[in-house]
Amino acid sequence: MPEASHTGGGPRLIRWISLPALVMLLAGCAAAPMPRDHTTALPPWEVAETRLGGWAAEQAEAHPGQSGLALLANGLDAFAVRGLLAARAERRLDIQTYLMGDGLTTWVLLARVLDAAERGVMVRLLIDDIGAVGQGERLAALDSHPNLQVRVYHPLPVGRANLATRVLATIPVLSRHHRRMHNKLWIADNALAIAGGRNMGDEYYSAGEPRNFADLDLLALGPVVEPLSMSFDLYWNHGLAQPVGRYHRVDADAWQALYGELAAQLDEERDSDYFSALRQRQEERERSRLVDALHWGHAEALWDPPGKPARRGRPALAETMAGQLWERVAPEARLSLVSAYFVPTAAGSRALQGLAESGVEVEVVTNSLESTDVPVVHGAYMPYRRALLESGVALFELRAEHDNGEGPAMGVPGTSVSALHIKALAVDDDTVFVGSPNADPRSVWWNSELGVLAESEGLAREFRELVEEGVSPELSYRVTLDDKGRLGWETLHDDEMVRLAREPGGPWRHANAWLSRFLRLERWL
Repeated sequence: MPEASHTGGGPRLIRWISLPALVMLLAGCAAAPMPRDHTTALPPWEVAETRLGGWAAEQAEAHPGQSGLALLANGLDAFAVRGLLAARAERRLDIQTYLMGDGLTTWVLLARVLDAAERGVMVRLLIDDIGAVGQGERLAALDSHPNLQVRVYHPLPVGRANLATRVLATIPVLSRHHRRMHNKLWIADNALAIAGGRNMGDEYYSAGEPRNFADLDLLALGPVVEPLSMSFDLYWNHGLAQPVGRYHRVDADAWQALYGELAAQLDEERDSDYFSALRQRQEERERSRLVDALHWGHAEALWDPPGKPARRGRPALAETMAGQLWERVAPEARLSLVSAYFVPTAAGSRALQGLAESGVEVEVVTNSLESTDVPVVHGAYMPYRRALLESGVALFELRAEHDNGEGPAMGVPGTSVSALHIKALAVDDDTVFVGSPNADPRSVWWNSELGVLAESEGLAREFRELVEEGVSPELSYRVTLDDKGRLGWETLHDDEMVRLAREPGGPWRHANAWLSRFLRLERWL
């Protein structure tokens, strides 16, 4: 399901559903007793004993006090690196995700995770409970392996079978359970970490049909990995993280049957184009290094408190990750903001306008109405465009279909249909943030988020090149105002620049965007 919004009515709606019918519908309600151990990341002396730890230390030897950083923009690269980290881990593999899809890439990663557990690696998988809807038995089967633990975050004990029952179960507690854990993090042997926007699912790794996401991760080694591991430990050991076995019971050896199913599914796909490309990419990485180049610099891990999804009311901005980030971002010359879902709110819009009017070059890259997977979010963004443009903010909206179908489109190679899923920004010529939060109220106030803020001119330069590619007229619309103040969308079509007077997107998308404004959904998006 889309990441952007989970909205609905209130507790009074439950009065229209009879109690017996609700109990029947949400069968399997009580959580079963199960031990819940407190565990933490590998200590430094154990990290040093692993191959990944040794490799990371060797890379960092000439850069004392700095972290090694690499952007993972290409979906195949992002997938290959995750697979290799799972294959090379020796002691511990920690995975935190919001969603887990059911497709080729998920099958591969779960098989790698089970392989790691079989060779003695302790695996901790933490998934938001929304991502566990309809997947309880699979997750419980993974959890049945003695070296693999699965916990669900902010769970509901009822309505777990499918999305329909989940929605019904959420209605009485909507004020709390629309808040989710949106963090994404992979950590292998407490030596290397991946933070960014990608969940587990084919569309995040250029394997989806017909749509793929243009997304971005940051691979990190060095000092920043320890606080990232600390964030995982805080979430893993928080009371909101519950063993999946409390809600779904399976046989003690259920993981063996699951492993057999995964092997059979993967065997059917062994000769597919995606598998062939993936094998080539992994062979390249195994022969050389995990990434083509590491940029070095100071990096800081930022995250929301793990209790944020359960609290009542809106937290103070200073108590959020967004507030921490805003305090550290003070552009003097340039700000580039890339956000799949961009709802600046009145306060955020005024801040961006103020920067532009003070002489800072401000550009925002987001989805167009035709490319977004959540049109209601786009509807909440639309009213702010005119004022932003009048102040000098440059707005770019990614197209759904590209003129350069043969080349990469902000990390989506060889695809003609895509949507933006990146959550990142660059400040001046030396600072980059990559993480899980969108520029919207949901990421600021309701969901928990995580990211890395890095000072590195090389990393910033690489990110700028990615943004410049993304805002090219072959890939994006530039939103403009004519001399009468009317919006237009400039782009390249059949090798000619054109200006569209009507916003691109079909009637259904326009209707959803209008409904979002009519219902005033902004604060929930």
